Amino acid sequence: MALHFIVPDCSTADVGELITLTGAEAKHAAVVRRVRVGESVSIGDGSGVWLEGSVEDVSASQVSVRIARRSVQDEPESRIVLAQALAKGDRDELAVQAACELGVDEIVPWQAARSVSRWEGAKAAKGRERWSSIVREAAKQAHRAWIPDVAEVQSTARLAQRAAGSRMLLLDPWADTQLSSIRPDGREIVLVVGPEGGIAPEELERLEAAGAERVRLGDTVLRTSTAGPAAIAVLSAMLGRW
Repeated sequence: MALHFIVPDCSTADVGELITLTGAEAKHAAVVRRVRVGESVSIGDGSGVWLEGSVEDVSASQVSVRIARRSVQDEPESRIVLAQALAKGDRDELAVQAACELGVDEIVPWQAARSVSRWEGAKAAKGRERWSSIVREAAKQAHRAWIPDVAEVQSTARLAQRAAGSRMLLLDPWADTQLSSIRPDGREIVLVVGPEGGIAPEELERLEAAGAERVRLGDTVLRTSTAGPAAIAVLSAMLGRW
């Protein structure tokens, strides 16, 4: 499989043109992945543009690629959003990484009542930057044409506001409805995953009052790091993405 790189300003590049990787992307290509002249690679802008070409020049500071093919991939019509509760350790980061690889379209950090980790003040910006970096690398690994957005950290109140215009699904292992039994209705799907200990009863009530639905994946209780990715896999098959 050809290596894939991300160059945000390549959206206007066309067949026959030369694209130059610089900075961290060039270092990754030349030093880490050791690309060679003549090797086929792909390049994306993270917003649908997909370029394929061959390497013409390699140095420690830059890698030049001659574009042979160009295409543009549309963003999925039925978007999948993961509202992932902040969790201790790296469990939320594991969820974010896997969700991106599996096709999520947006990630919303959620400051849940039972979240041990707290994003406040400067930590909120730092946390969002960290998640954005994880998403970028996961998208590159998965050869995705679209890089998911990472929203600002949100409270339960803000999450409830989003339920008005979306189909919000609360992952609850004690819900009566199985996720696999629902049928998409064309609306954006927002999956809400709680932290360790699950979603607090008062949060469930508030989100349900805003229009959210409780669903379960099966008869077992999954960790916060695996529940979201597992649900995204189910929805990807349901929406015909897989």
